[in-house]
Amino acid sequence: MITHNNIITSAAVLLMSTLLIPAQVAVGKGSVQNSSISLEFGNENRGMILPWVTNTGAVSGAVEGTVVYDLSDHKVKTKNISGWRDLSVDLTGTTIDPLNPAVDLVTIQNNVTTENLDAVVRIGTPTATPGILVLEDTNKAMILPRVASPHLNIINPAPGMMVYDTTAKQLAVFNGTVWSFWKP
Repeated sequence: MITHNNIITSAAVLLMSTLLIPAQVAVGKGSVQNSSISLEFGNENRGMILPWVTNTGAVSGAVEGTVVYDLSDHKVKTKNISGWRDLSVDLTGTTIDPLNPAVDLVTIQNNVTTENLDAVVRIGTPTATPGILVLEDTNKAMILPRVASPHLNIINPAPGMMVYDTTAKQLAVFNGTVWSFWKP
């Protein structure tokens, strides 16, 4: 019998098998703009949703540069030498659906399927670095989805969403309640 979980698992295996080769990947557009890019997103009013983790203390083997959405305090965090750095700033994060406050998005996410701990998509030369999506190249970078004023143009952002704000020229992360902005 074909179930919803079997279809999701089959689609994930097909996607992962196509991305396990050294490559450059464009999502939502035809190609990347230059050879220094390993992953690039199209220019629509959409963001990249980070992996949700129970808490950063439960993440084993995280390497510097890992970025997650921490469900214990509803914050976007990045791993650096000294530990985890909070990118959300605001203390009011949530995973409650703003369009339907009776819905806890964590419950929906956890009930979809059982996590496959071996699931990983690698772009570049494969290594043993842990993660869900691992960009392996040492000489290429990822370009985040680029959105003009994401707080105005992304109608229903998900907790843990990250984009580059092309209007303010800064990183924007959504903690489930508000956007936080980071300028270099």
